[in-house]
Amino acid sequence: MTSTTHHALRTPLCDLVGVRYPIVQTGMGYVSGPELTAATSAAGGLGILAGATLTLDETRTAIRAVRERTDAPFGVNFRGDAPDVLERGELLVREGVKVASFALAPNEKVIRRLKESGLVVIPSVGARRHAEKVQAWGVDAVVVQGSEGGGHTGAVPSSILVPQVVDAVDIPVIAAGGFRDGRGLVAALAQGAVGIAMGTRFLLTSDSKVSDAVKREYLRRSVTDTVVTSVLDGIPQRVLRTEPVERLLNERAVPRLVRSLRHAVAFRRISGIPWRDMVREGLAMRRRHDLGWSQVLMAANTPMMLRASMVDGRADLGTLASGQIAGVIEDLPSCEELIQRILAEAETALGRLAGDVPSAPVSTPDRVSSSQEN
Repeated sequence: MTSTTHHALRTPLCDLVGVRYPIVQTGMGYVSGPELTAATSAAGGLGILAGATLTLDETRTAIRAVRERTDAPFGVNFRGDAPDVLERGELLVREGVKVASFALAPNEKVIRRLKESGLVVIPSVGARRHAEKVQAWGVDAVVVQGSEGGGHTGAVPSSILVPQVVDAVDIPVIAAGGFRDGRGLVAALAQGAVGIAMGTRFLLTSDSKVSDAVKREYLRRSVTDTVVTSVLDGIPQRVLRTEPVERLLNERAVPRLVRSLRHAVAFRRISGIPWRDMVREGLAMRRRHDLGWSQVLMAANTPMMLRASMVDGRADLGTLASGQIAGVIEDLPSCEELIQRILAEAETALGRLAGDVPSAPVSTPDRVSSSQEN
């Protein structure tokens, strides 16, 4: 931490996970690879490696790839209901990873085992009751995502949800959904959070390995160009309103199920997950989210359609998980540039609140046009 950083920006999150700044890059499937994770952590934030779409061996390789790039702390995200969740936790311990991140929180028994191994357990939630439940199970902190966030999301905006959860629990709360700059960081701290977590903003950096064509698709969008839908996997998620999404929204049930079955077969082949484990995960999803069998089958859509866009660069074939914040993101800085900009903006905002600097809007770069990027 630099000597000029405001003391308010040194929060309990920094001490909990050993980072310099209270800024988290979320574990986005097919996006948060070793390069982005390492760049975030090296810049002083907490990078989260996306492990949910990787096999155990691939996760080990990715962890070591991060280690080759930085010795700063980072975390790994994986599914709490994965059949090998404890084995993955043991892998983190062996590889010296401190933080286990979850989009779907594990059960109480798994959380207890992970904590006994020395891991810091931080799940993401979208409702107060879920935060209260995982606190009772012993997690160390919680990422609270408001409805503005991309991917699977709830219905309550961050401005209401974050202070509601802060008032309900005694563990550190990290605010997510709708954050991109230092003003948002200061606002989150004012609401009682210990930091912010960002996905879309980190996806749109020069350190992100997502293709330039896909990044341009995000940059040209407005704040009204996303939609929350359950047609992908039965659970509401926010994505950019693209042609593939429009087709899915208007698709009849039978063709949708046929496509879902095809995606399930493809996902099994790519992931290497045995059919019995996929069935077990499907049963867990059905119980957790009260899904019908057709919705469980649809669950293979999300990883396959994300892979098409984020790995293959085919925005015309896949889906683009996105927070509404994409509509006001205007450039592609490095993670280092982004984090330093956020800190400078936060310092300015704190100075205005203290009366140390005159009130003025925070300047942002002009939106990058497609021609400028080429």
